[in-house]
Amino acid sequence: MKFGISLLPDCGPQNRSATDYYRDVLALSRNADELGYDYVKMTEHYIGTYGGYCPSPLNFLSAVATVTSQIRLMTGCMLPAFHHPIQIAAHTAMVDVISGGRLDCGFARAWLPYEFEAFGVAMDDSRAVFEETIEAVVRLWTEPAVTAHTDFFSFAGVTSTPAPVQAPHPPVWGAAIRSPESFEWLARKGFGLLVSPPPLRRDLWATRELIETYKRTYIETHGSLAGSRISIAIPLYVARTTQQAREVALPAIKEYLDVTADAATAWSGVSSSNYAGYENMRKAFEAITPELLAADAAAVVGSPAQVLDQVGTLAEFLSVDTFLWNVDYGGQDLTSMASSVELFAEAVAPMLRDASDEAVA
Repeated sequence: MKFGISLLPDCGPQNRSATDYYRDVLALSRNADELGYDYVKMTEHYIGTYGGYCPSPLNFLSAVATVTSQIRLMTGCMLPAFHHPIQIAAHTAMVDVISGGRLDCGFARAWLPYEFEAFGVAMDDSRAVFEETIEAVVRLWTEPAVTAHTDFFSFAGVTSTPAPVQAPHPPVWGAAIRSPESFEWLARKGFGLLVSPPPLRRDLWATRELIETYKRTYIETHGSLAGSRISIAIPLYVARTTQQAREVALPAIKEYLDVTADAATAWSGVSSSNYAGYENMRKAFEAITPELLAADAAAVVGSPAQVLDQVGTLAEFLSVDTFLWNVDYGGQDLTSMASSVELFAEAVAPMLRDASDEAVA
């Protein structure tokens, strides 16, 4: 079982400066490296408070590479719809070289209408451009002269430089949330799975069914689950007592949900065949009251003993081998984030790793 910290800022200049945010998450990443975490993950978004402080995961991870030595650097995720594959291949390889071969590349289709509008990209093309761009990037990493002609890009005889350090290429992951087609495609390609579960426990059964789709397709394509990777990004907060953990985490999670609901207002009057049901996302997030969150949050929140039990339950129910802990939700500062990250590493992670090793043995 592996663990990482997952970063998706939900703050803006009205409540926290970019300088303060970057300073804190860079320090937290260095701390995670020293504590033995496996990954630091940064997402890509633009324009608004929802993720607006992370337009370039690769820029951030390059900075992390200079102050860490072991932790792997994960884009979680880059958005191929807004980039040319030659750029992605070259920029990711550069970070892989700078970090000494520590980059994991996660990709996502993007989901915010205002981002597509700003970049002049049709939402109905998002799945096709996602798949074709990733396939082109892998070829650019691994082939000496690549030619590709699609509806979205065209080039001939391109040799991408620099080449990545990792052979044959950096590990590839793909984000999937609610579309079975995404889970199936990632499994067929042999890529890792990045899942963001719904905020409430009552809805986790749907995530489980989709992960089962990934597993079933992976076995059908590759003969076994060997090489498959299943991760979830989910909020974490550990404190000495459950009451302390909930007092910090629940209001911060609610703040994150409110920011997400505000971003989802962009779906008003918008629909896309590639995003069935997304037009209802704002109402779904707004319906999660503080009382409902307190009673049914899917987040991992509590004392070390409770968190240990919750992680074990989630790992078994969702077949998870990697937990990427959302830690910056609600605009938390370094003191708040570091307290939880350190306590998890000291009081919970060793027991989970030992149990995982015993299960393998």
